[in-house]
This record gives sequence, structure tokens and C-alpha cells, in this order.
Amino acid sequence: MSRKIFVNLPIKNMERSQAFFRALGFDFNPQFTNEQGACMVIAEDIFAMLLVEPFFRTFTKKPIVDAKQGTEVLVCLSCESRGEVDDLVRKALAAGGTAPNAPQDHGFMYGHGFEDLDGHVWELVWMDPAAAPPHA
Repeated sequence: MSRKIFVNLPIKNMERSQAFFRALGFDFNPQFTNEQGACMVIAEDIFAMLLVEPFFRTFTKKPIVDAKQGTEVLVCLSCESRGEVDDLVRKALAAGGTAPNAPQDHGFMYGHGFEDLDGHVWELVWMDPAAAPPHA
């Protein structure tokens, strides 16, 4: 059995969050999407469940972290090229996100990222493992 991953993230506004991620080129599985939660398809076996805060609270007794004030998780997605990294960041900025850090170029690895409308950090990375320095 292959595993799937579902990253659950609290959000404030379903309509705005879906519009933001659609602007980046992501789609949602309508079978698992309603006014309380949206199943964003990242890859065949990778999903982000965007859950409005009242619904998110039903899954935990812990307080919800305000991702604009603190960091609860860093979501890192691999990309097929440096261009895809830059393109997704550009789309995120155009859709209202921010890029709190400058791109990082290590030659064999290139990364950049953005914060979505709720402050969740999405890191994007392209890497050529064949060009990586040998492990010491």
C-alpha cells in the first residue's frame, strides 16, 4: 500500500484560501471539499486539508497557532526546476502572499518560498542530487 499525506492547516476564510491556491495552479477534490474544509491536491498522494478554524478546533484540544505570529510547521514541496520554484513564488505574490526570505542558491539546490494568506510557510526547492557534494 502506498501512503498518502494529508497536511491539515487552519484557515480563516475558505473562499479566499481556495482562490489563493487556485491562482498558484492547485485544484481541489470536490468529493472532500465543502464550506468547512477543502482538499487541495498537491500531487497524486499529497494533499493539504484547508480547514476553517472552528472546524480545525474539533480535531485538537490545543490552541491554534496564529501562523502570522509564530511558526507551527514548514511545508516544503519539491519542484521540477528552478523556474517552477520562481513561478510558484511569483504566483503566490500576485495572489496576495508574501515572500519573507530571499531565494537561496546552493548550485545543486535552489529554494525559495512564500507565506499564504493565513501565514503558513510553503518552502519550494529544486535539487539535482547528482550534483550534490559528497557526504563527509
